[in-house]
Amino acid sequence: MRGTMRYREIGHSGKQASAVTFGAMGIGGGFRYPDADDEVSIAAVHAALDAGITTFDSAPVYGFGHSEEVLGRALAGRRDDVVISTKCGLWWGDDEGSYRFTWDGHEVKRNLSPRTIRIEVEESLRRLGTDHIDVYYTHNPAMPPFVTPIEDTIEVLLELRDQGKILEIGASNCPRSDVEEYLARDAIQIVQRKFSLLDRGVRTELLPFLEEQQLSLHAYSPLGNGLLSGRFSATSEVEPTGSRDADPLFGEHFRRSLAFVDELRAVADELGATVPALSIAYLLAVSDRVNVIAGIRKPSHVADAVAGAELELPGGTVERLDALADAFDADTRSA
Repeated sequence: MRGTMRYREIGHSGKQASAVTFGAMGIGGGFRYPDADDEVSIAAVHAALDAGITTFDSAPVYGFGHSEEVLGRALAGRRDDVVISTKCGLWWGDDEGSYRFTWDGHEVKRNLSPRTIRIEVEESLRRLGTDHIDVYYTHNPAMPPFVTPIEDTIEVLLELRDQGKILEIGASNCPRSDVEEYLARDAIQIVQRKFSLLDRGVRTELLPFLEEQQLSLHAYSPLGNGLLSGRFSATSEVEPTGSRDADPLFGEHFRRSLAFVDELRAVADELGATVPALSIAYLLAVSDRVNVIAGIRKPSHVADAVAGAELELPGGTVERLDALADAFDADTRSA
């Protein structure tokens, strides 16, 4: 059944966000998205706005500031109509921090120190062309050898919230124990984690707790690194992306993965939908605390994202999809 774009509260903040978020990683370009074109990216943002998407998620590390800059240009004049989230904690400004990876010649470290967060928020505000960030995430928890106590990180985030530079606080890729630390200081409204039909761990591990605490789950990679996009076939050459290189679903289990996608396609066909739209609709149907981040780089990418938000699944569909996913999980574990 078709509906309209849905809007959901962020945590218990009172702030409403479109149920699907424009994921702005790809518009940053760089080695993972070398074909990114700024004018096409801006057109994609405008297409999303026209379709009812009001929520946009970026991070400084996406193109080393470029994603935020393009997003700021695209949203000029529309700032009051949208919710912008961005992040801190993946730092390349100096040598301080725990080494994480090297992208486009930059050595990126995990660093959640008050010093670097204060620098990062000012840079993000400048690039986005705004005086406040609606939701400010820590991108990843601290990791050895450079570990900032979580209470110090929370303290600086509360300071920035008191100053009005950020309105709400989120945490990305964090365990429940970190969420509990934030909750103890009334310092969190939303948690960003990977969640898809191919990766449902968060549904049992964390989501019930978030629901109990009236917090939101910002689900990223809803199409399983592109596998649920429906564009792959047995003869496809899977382009290396770093994350796909080590993913057995694109390696030893690729044919099983394609068979699973075919099963999803059969369900989608019954509903007059696409596999991507079905995959997004599933996540939204699991809980009204879920908001889905759809990676969008071109205007043509908007349609499936919006269709997923508008698709209302008939009763029993979530259970049917869970059964297919359970069988797929069992098949890949036993192979």
